Amino acid sequence: MIHCNQQRASNRIIAYLLASQTKATNNRPKSVYSWNVTDVQKWLRRHCSDYYQLYAENFIQHDITGRTLLRMNDNSLLRLGITNDVHREAIWRQILKLRLKTDIMEIRDMQRRNTNNMFYDYSIA
Repeated sequence: MIHCNQQRASNRIIAYLLASQTKATNNRPKSVYSWNVTDVQKWLRRHCSDYYQLYAENFIQHDITGRTLLRMNDNSLLRLGITNDVHREAIWRQILKLRLKTDIMEIRDMQRRNTNNMFYDYSIA
């Protein structure tokens, strides 16, 4: 009887953790990898506001999505038409910050999933 109660308690804890993980995931912003051109425009306006009017159309014409943005480098920005070194460096710096933030979020997600899987595996045994 005690074993059944412990099992039920474990199942409730697992259900709670999974529900809270889902809730936290749903409250998080959309992954950069799933950004469309409009999302990139919003990011550009917010993080590169000094250059938005100058280069927003370039990003649209080249269909820059979040996945593409994360893969960009100095040469990509130059080919995009950003010829001013100061502008290109400022935009590149913002892209690097976004890339770092995205990497950190992915690592945390992996750690969270790993922790949940370890807890789930332990409770089954």
